[in-house]
Amino acid sequence: MLYFVPTPIGNLGDMTLRSLEVLKSCDEIWCEDTRQTQKLLNHFSIQKPLTSCHEYTQRQKAPQLIEKLTQGRNIAYVSDAGMPGISDPGAVLAQACIINDLPYTVLPGPSAALTAAVLSGLPLSRFTFFGFLPREGKERRAAICDLCATGHTAIVYESPHRIRSTLQDVLQQAGDIPCALVREVSKVHESCLRGTITQVLAALMEEVKGECVLLFDPPPVSAPAPTEGDLDALLVSLLARMSLKDAVQEAAQTLSLPKKQVYARALELKE
Repeated sequence: MLYFVPTPIGNLGDMTLRSLEVLKSCDEIWCEDTRQTQKLLNHFSIQKPLTSCHEYTQRQKAPQLIEKLTQGRNIAYVSDAGMPGISDPGAVLAQACIINDLPYTVLPGPSAALTAAVLSGLPLSRFTFFGFLPREGKERRAAICDLCATGHTAIVYESPHRIRSTLQDVLQQAGDIPCALVREVSKVHESCLRGTITQVLAALMEEVKGECVLLFDPPPVSAPAPTEGDLDALLVSLLARMSLKDAVQEAAQTLSLPKKQVYARALELKE
């Protein structure tokens, strides 16, 4: 079995009992950075062989992992902090298990994106996680455009050096919308600035430090007005299987159009 084990993003007390049990009982641990993982293991007095497997080597090392799992070994995978596979290595290893029909499981635990989302106080019935935005160029402009067009809360990881530029870029694209800047999640100096973009910009210290999560709440996306073709296509479909009255009522409700307009068009189509 391959176990994806989340690790603390700040406070070592966030390590779950189940995660510790897996790290203690597995045959070996694969990790993003052996130095960081060794510090974690030392803290909890765990001794296990470590294998480095980071973003740039996970595809190369996946066959070796599959071979070990096929031999019946239990392996834990951890990234430097948080949930493996969420803006961290891990997804490639999960895909390799699926392709080779081998079992893997994911332990629940720390996630900077989800923790920051709740801290932000922004609506969370729907949200989109964008990870790290591109640093510059067309890709960055396109990503910010997508972020502003979601119509619901958007979450991004960002370098402290680019916080101001990202806030200003979103301000230019979407206006002065509600946002939150969450810093140092689960650490001693955890903080959350809430307000509109201009309010958060005004409240920023001269130098932003630490790991940052930015959250935005763009306005809902307005649905495009239905065209005459949309109405005709719907009415033709409805009239083929229900009465004129029922077809008009359903079409008017579906497309948010006046019944009189829909009824007049339905009569034309019937003729």
